Amino acid sequence: MRRSNFEDQPTDYAAVGATQAADLMQYPPKGYKPYEAEIKIGSGAERFAAASASLLSWEIQRLAGLKVSDIERGPGDAYQGVRFAEDGTPIARGSDKTEDRFAADGTPYITSGTTANISGRIGPYRTRSRVRVVYVLEEPTRAAFAFGTISGHTISGEESFAIEHRADDSVWFVVRAFVRPVGLLYKVFPFLLLRRRKRLSAQYLRALSPAWASNVRD
Repeated sequence: MRRSNFEDQPTDYAAVGATQAADLMQYPPKGYKPYEAEIKIGSGAERFAAASASLLSWEIQRLAGLKVSDIERGPGDAYQGVRFAEDGTPIARGSDKTEDRFAADGTPYITSGTTANISGRIGPYRTRSRVRVVYVLEEPTRAAFAFGTISGHTISGEESFAIEHRADDSVWFVVRAFVRPVGLLYKVFPFLLLRRRKRLSAQYLRALSPAWASNVRD
């Protein structure tokens, strides 16, 4: 099992790591809107391993049509970061050091503290943001990471991505987020933020399941 988390991050929100909370959809950080979507992407250990490798090497973002650039790797100091019990109580953490690992194409795996630019189109919307990875998780049946926004963007919040190998041998891709508007446009027209959020999640879900179809409207 490998866990890493990053504490000294210049994110523009306080609830770092809250995408791990079991009750996120019922009790999001104050002022933020939560979102969650998932899709079955197959079954079996091989599918889980392949999807986890895609997850931890930025491939999902690229398959979703986004560009990941100016990657600055974080320290990768792994410790049992901010985790939450089912009742939302934080669980204590320990620490160790993780080794550097690379995907088949040489792309380094995501580590906590990594920063990157993410840009591209989300349906009719353009996006360009600098994000910081706030935690990474690898367990026998679950791989996940989350990044948070850095100040200066039109949206503030955190987004997590997880691959889960469930008890029935099915493999699922889960996207969770909590966001709030910062830019004037989204403050005046908050419904646009939800549209953007749905569009982006649809692109991510399609990245690992090309046959999946959904009528996501503007």
